[in-house]
Amino acid sequence: MKNLEAKFPLADLARAESSATALGYTRHAILNQRDTFFRVPNGKLKLREENDRAALILYRRSDSGPLMLSNYEIAPVSDPATTLHILDAALGTLATVEKVRVLLMRNNIRLHLDRVASLGDFGEIEAVVPDGIDPELSRASVDELLATLEIIPADLIDVSYFEMLARR
Repeated sequence: MKNLEAKFPLADLARAESSATALGYTRHAILNQRDTFFRVPNGKLKLREENDRAALILYRRSDSGPLMLSNYEIAPVSDPATTLHILDAALGTLATVEKVRVLLMRNNIRLHLDRVASLGDFGEIEAVVPDGIDPELSRASVDELLATLEIIPADLIDVSYFEMLARR
């Protein structure tokens, strides 16, 4: 799978949710997430523990600037504690990011309103693009949501949360 992503700081999560709702987005979940990132030679590998489930996520981002295209694979994990132990022993842990995420959706567009421990509040847009479909077909919807949230290109962030934590 692929997604077209945009990440940006937000001063007011409630206002962002209200603006997105007015555009037709609906709240789907509140997610308590802990992402543990591991050292890998290519891309990024994380174990995501989320509410009552867990998954391994491998993704690679193109160097396309702040509006990024990612290829990713997800595998469910039934025993996150053991998986975490094994991956840490084998690969080493880079960082752990904890956040509370409000998930809103409209069609194939996901809006994440994130409160990230030690970093603050952010928004992240993901246009989920099935294999074989041109990601550019979702760009208008991403741009529409960015405009509604009053996010300009200079506001976009081109690194992950764990990279932001490492820079602090």
